[in-house]
Amino acid sequence: MKAVINWQDNVNFLAETGSGHQIMMDGSPDHGGQNKGARPMELLLVGLGGCTSFDVMLMLKKSRQEVTDCRTELTAERADAVPAVFTKIHVHFVVTGHNLKEAQVKRAVELSAEKYCSASIMLSQGGVEITHSYEIIAAA
Repeated sequence: MKAVINWQDNVNFLAETGSGHQIMMDGSPDHGGQNKGARPMELLLVGLGGCTSFDVMLMLKKSRQEVTDCRTELTAERADAVPAVFTKIHVHFVVTGHNLKEAQVKRAVELSAEKYCSASIMLSQGGVEITHSYEIIAAA
């Protein structure tokens, strides 16, 4: 896996992933940024959300759950001192579908957290407290 980060101006950078996708990053206005893109730490949080969402949806598909929507909401706390690392992250899944089995959703969330999500496991091994929850909504 590779990525290239190209400086644009001030604290604005254009990242290109190994798969050819571009992501604009910028610092906050109080650090010279112009709000042209996401902050790097936001991208780290989004990466965790994408990684665990991918796992959960893959497991729910394999267990033949009729999912019509899945939203993953992440909230994070950071240290007040430099480096302002993440200290706590909560991941909440909102899974919508037809006749979803709670045991299957719970198991998918647990397996992602404990075994499959590389981002979650890496961050938790680095001292970040990561918690998970879920809710199931019956599709209309």
